[in-house]
Amino acid sequence: MAQNFWHVRNCSLFQRLTEGQLESLERRARIKKYPKGSSLYLPSDQSDGTFLLADGRVRICSTTPEGKQTILAFVEPGEVFGELALVESGPREERAEAVVNSTVILIPSDHLRSLMEESAHLTIGVTKLIGLRRKRVERRLRSLLFRNNRDRLTHLLVELAEQYGNATSEGIELSIRLSHQDLASIIGATRETVTTLLGEMQSDGLLRIRRQRLLILDLRKLANSSNITQPSQSSERKAEPQASPLTTRNPMTIREV
Repeated sequence: MAQNFWHVRNCSLFQRLTEGQLESLERRARIKKYPKGSSLYLPSDQSDGTFLLADGRVRICSTTPEGKQTILAFVEPGEVFGELALVESGPREERAEAVVNSTVILIPSDHLRSLMEESAHLTIGVTKLIGLRRKRVERRLRSLLFRNNRDRLTHLLVELAEQYGNATSEGIELSIRLSHQDLASIIGATRETVTTLLGEMQSDGLLRIRRQRLLILDLRKLANSSNITQPSQSSERKAEPQASPLTTRNPMTIREV
């Protein structure tokens, strides 16, 4: 139980709860480990709980009747997901899958809703979380509807730089491991298309793939190449509950799969 309590306490969403509220949250929380590739929940599963990722990485996916997979989001340690269960009970519409071996804490939705009634700070935090994720989904939807494949990939790389970028002397290095197929599943393209586009961007001097690491040499130039307005990193990061430092992220790996 002490391990659960540590993870809950270090989630920024819960840091302004009282000691008694934190202890009640800990008593109701349940911790579970998921091996790489396993599903945390599936479409049509009952949404009776909200999740906190303690360590690892989770992706939220949707699959068409034809079997084509789309990656909707990645979840990092310290982040809450499955939060729509707080506003609407019923079957889930997407799948959550462990990208690597992951540890997840399940918090019953009824208890979290009770805490939201007691804590305005918690309610505001959940509202900001839902709002920010909706904003990102809407931005990605506009990209899918109105942009070509290169512009979609550029838009995604700019978004990843905002979320996972580490400044270096050469540029911005992405700290999330994604394969060419992962990138393709996010932008609605084929793996071969993504591989070709990354090669073109490298030839154009916009990025560098070196030792399986992706380095954006000039984020502003990359964004301008597709007429993308680069959002403020600080404003988005302030709006979203930040992940706690439960794990060390590795540089993005570009894998051919």
